[in-house]
Amino acid sequence: MTCFLALCLLVQVGVRAETRDTVTRSGYTLIFVNQDTAFDPAVKARLISTFFTVYPKEAALYNPQTLTRVTFVVDPSYNGVAETGGGVTRFNPQWFKKHPGDVDVVTHEVMHIVQAYPNGAGPGWITEGIADYVRYTLGVDNAGANWHLPDYAPQQSYRNAYRVTARFFAWLEAHGYAGVIKKLDGIMRTATYTDGTWIQLTGKDVDQLWADYAANPAL
Repeated sequence: MTCFLALCLLVQVGVRAETRDTVTRSGYTLIFVNQDTAFDPAVKARLISTFFTVYPKEAALYNPQTLTRVTFVVDPSYNGVAETGGGVTRFNPQWFKKHPGDVDVVTHEVMHIVQAYPNGAGPGWITEGIADYVRYTLGVDNAGANWHLPDYAPQQSYRNAYRVTARFFAWLEAHGYAGVIKKLDGIMRTATYTDGTWIQLTGKDVDQLWADYAANPAL
């Protein structure tokens, strides 16, 4: 009996340790699962607010058919910063303890839900570059996280992904190729990307575009 009571107590403690909130606004639902009792409620509120600010915009701009139901999990056992798959984004609470202002991690991660690229759709640097480009264009408080696009440097490559590629994408949009990233996103989602995609979209291959960028990298 003592062992049974102890087991029941452990189960009850486990249940109490995880909280689950469901919030619905303007046709989108966020399920927020918190497995860290020490997680800052103010950060939680900002993550939720960021989702409802940016996700509808991302959907409208890039993929109106995206999921309308998303789950966030604050997971103390996860050692990265954040990861997304199958409509679920996991966050490391320790990251937000050290960087409470980095709420636009949400902007990057939920763009992966909007992207919904099938396996083998194209290069990973495009996937991550677009997600950071969207963080750059739609982020709610990049300055608060001291997050910015890096200046061009000769050792960089468009294949570096993330912010380096995002800056290249921002440059393309500002230098005669407006709308190219939305088109590229659509091509990735339909798994029709090839080496000829850049010529199709811009008249130049990606190496030529990068050379143009390197010669005059000002945004």
